[in-house]
Amino acid sequence: MTKSDPNRVVRRIPLVVGGLGAVLLLVNRLLTPELTDSQARGDVLGVILSAVLILTGLIWQQVQPRSPDVVELIGEEGFVLADDLPEAVKTELAWASHLLLTNTVTRSLIVFYQGKVLLRRGILANKSEVIPGAIVKRVLEKQQPVYLVALNVYPGRIEFDYLPDNTQGVICQPIGNQGVLILGANAPRSYTKQDENWIAGIADKLAVTLGNS
Repeated sequence: MTKSDPNRVVRRIPLVVGGLGAVLLLVNRLLTPELTDSQARGDVLGVILSAVLILTGLIWQQVQPRSPDVVELIGEEGFVLADDLPEAVKTELAWASHLLLTNTVTRSLIVFYQGKVLLRRGILANKSEVIPGAIVKRVLEKQQPVYLVALNVYPGRIEFDYLPDNTQGVICQPIGNQGVLILGANAPRSYTKQDENWIAGIADKLAVTLGNS
């Protein structure tokens, strides 16, 4: 289910006010038995103002940014850590995942390191096993992040079957040269450049911690 655009009402205000003003001017003209010069000048001014408002409303429909459609991800809320991790690593992973879930649009995340899933948190899919597909393999090989801004338009989305089925956007952020931080969002085109920098910084911190463990 998508949420309504919060700016929709604001964008429509000039259209409604302009249209209402034009209708009232027309009604006033029809009900006036004798038109005076002052009323004629007032009507002209009113028509101009109504036209400006309507034009403004039409322009706003085009240029006002709209919030991306947000969905409720399909899955169960969960927090799963690999059992054989040192306590210090568990603490670091818990801290990092909490920051990402509370400070970015991330709703589901996975830490995949040295061929093993170390953490799954947020809204979880039924499948827990991560089999690296072409996109994740490329991130591991090139050690460069990949941001799929609208997952449903990418043919390669089928490799992310370990994320909720209706995940809208995905970031695959390398963790050094040994792993990938996989993040799923509930809205397309929702990660900002600041979010991407924040995610990269946390992945670098995890690379140091996991490399020393």
